[in-house]
Amino acid sequence: MLMFNWFAPKVFNQGYLPEEDGHQVFFMEAGSKDGKPVLVFQGGASRLRHAEAFDRRKFRVVFFDQRGCGRSQPSGETAHNTTADLLHDAARLLDFLDIKEKVILLGGSWGATLALLFAEKYPERVKALLLSKIFLADEISAGWTDDVSGWFYPDVMDKLRRNMPENANLPEYYAEMVNSRNLSDQVKAASLYGNYERVLGQLVPAFEKKEVTQDDVNAARIFINYAAAGFMLKDDQIMSNVERIRELPALIVHNRLDMVCPLIGAWRLHKALPASKLVIVPEKGHVGPLMARTLKKEIRRFLKI
Repeated sequence: MLMFNWFAPKVFNQGYLPEEDGHQVFFMEAGSKDGKPVLVFQGGASRLRHAEAFDRRKFRVVFFDQRGCGRSQPSGETAHNTTADLLHDAARLLDFLDIKEKVILLGGSWGATLALLFAEKYPERVKALLLSKIFLADEISAGWTDDVSGWFYPDVMDKLRRNMPENANLPEYYAEMVNSRNLSDQVKAASLYGNYERVLGQLVPAFEKKEVTQDDVNAARIFINYAAAGFMLKDDQIMSNVERIRELPALIVHNRLDMVCPLIGAWRLHKALPASKLVIVPEKGHVGPLMARTLKKEIRRFLKI
């Protein structure tokens, strides 16, 4: 085992970006200020454990909580909270920290979506892509989540669609509910559609029977609003612009039986990126211990740590 894996990552700098559009975006840095920069995109709030794959003596790992998420303020705010805003925040964070050299991007799931979009928007700022649990946020992805996944979870889908108008759009229906002034409707939306991704992949699917907090509702509101708006992207936007990043080195790690983001998305991306390496993990679920171990190992191998 390498020495740098014997201790947990430690934050050496943290704070907030200058307020913009009423949002204060939280950021933090781990590792070495003089190290090679890694910009981490995540599905909302930062998790310091995602720095564990990097030698903290050689890398500068930069995190930020997306608008309305984690320690960013105001919590749960949906105004001026779009995919374009998140990419803008990432770019101004690099400027704020005076990071001028090309960065390595790390992202999984929605974080991988944002990393790909950032690379396509700013290819001149990116050195390499480290991606997992690929979510392309396209019509195929939406069709899977809101329809085809019901082939495997008809009981759960029935619960989601119960009392809905016939042919109603699933995320749009729950977006109206989570944005209502009725607290019980907000909690119901957070408990059902807000938790559906967590249920997918379980062999004994069950929605958690616990008290739903305001933080849970806030997180669900942001996710559901994005889903209802098609993640504020043109259809197949990532793959339509993939030519802009086809020369970038890319690592793609994906579970074989991922019921949240089916493997086909990772496969399509890999086939479109000649400089990519695809590692298919023999595991079920969106996340898991084998995925975590494999991702760390493959990142170190990819970066030749």
